[in-house]
Order: sequence, then structure tokens, then C-alpha cells
Amino acid sequence: MRAIKWAVLITSWGLIGAFLHYTLPQYDVVRIVNTYEERQELNDWTRVFWSQPDAQSAELLNRDVQFIQAKYADDSNIVYRNEDTGWNWPPYFKFDTANLYTDANDAISTKDAPEWVAVLHYGWRNEFLSIFPNAVTVTPVAGPDAKPTNWFSIVFLIVFAAVVWAIYVRWRRFRKARIDPMIEDVEDSFYAAGDAISEKRGRLRRWLDSWKSK
Repeated sequence: MRAIKWAVLITSWGLIGAFLHYTLPQYDVVRIVNTYEERQELNDWTRVFWSQPDAQSAELLNRDVQFIQAKYADDSNIVYRNEDTGWNWPPYFKFDTANLYTDANDAISTKDAPEWVAVLHYGWRNEFLSIFPNAVTVTPVAGPDAKPTNWFSIVFLIVFAAVVWAIYVRWRRFRKARIDPMIEDVEDSFYAAGDAISEKRGRLRRWLDSWKSK
């Protein structure tokens, strides 16, 4: 029973952690090397990783998507998609895809004369599933060692932890005041019933033994 409880807890918190890691904004300091547009097939099982800024996009089988190619300071690659989120989830309310595409093109630089930018994004990059993080903003920074402070994620996680702790404390108080006494009463009833049954069995056994002696 304890193993099942821990398995459920670990699985639940793992799913919550994955959801938050995908949804919350993150910063990458990169050098943009190219932008392009490509038609993407929207498979049923990967559609969740693509934006649906309007009702019509939910019915499309494919659509043109803008992409931003970039390099990290260690020369590794990262590719972002550039899609509006509209009023849908996650709530970034992004409507300026064209402006961001212009900013990304303006920030293109070479290895010999690099220009570094901080790309605010959400989502994951997975080459096997062909999913890409969605760029939200592109901001120039001083260099590859810049470390933009992700205030939104910091404040959100603090508030989230405080809410979880408050719920946990109130649940413990409620369980101690209401549920534990109820469980104890049920256990006492079972113990009392068991004692009564044992006593009756003892009386029956003594009565049968009295007949055997005769």
C-alpha cells in the first residue's frame, strides 16, 4: 500500500513538473543565424505541441510556420518556432508574430561578428517528435555570458509552493480533526465486534465442552 502511495505521488508530481517546465517561460542566450518559413504537417498526436491561436487552426492538417535558427555560445544548435498563441493556452497572449520575425531577421549575425540576444520562449525541442519551443520575445544582450533574470517564473514558483504548502497544512489539520477520529472510531468498532465474536465463540466452545464431559 505504501509503495502504491509513493508511486502515485511521484507520478503526479512528475506530471506537474513536466507541465510547468513546458509552460513556464525560459531564457536562452543565443546568436540568430537564419529565419525561414516551412509548411508543417499537424499530426493528431503532436498537435498539442503546436499553437492553436484561432478556431480554424484546430481543423487544419498542415500550415506554414515561421522558424528561427540560432546557436548557443558552445556552438550547439537550437531552432524555435514563431507562432501566435492568441487567447488560448498557454496564456502568453502573443499576437505579434510578424514583428518578432522582423526583430529576429534584424538580429541575424555571423560567427565573426556575433550579436547575442536573449530569446524568451516556452516549450521543448525534440528532434524525434519534431517539436520546437515557441519564441515569445527577442532582446539584445551584452554577450553570451548574459544571464537574464526570469522574474515571472521565480515569482510564480514561489507563489505555487506557498499555495501547495497552505493546502497541505490545511489538509493535515482537517485530517487530524475529522478523518483520523472517524477512522479510529471505525477501528474501535471493528475491535469491539471482534472481541464480542471471540467472547461468543468462547462461550459456545465451553458449552460444547460441557456436553462432551457428559
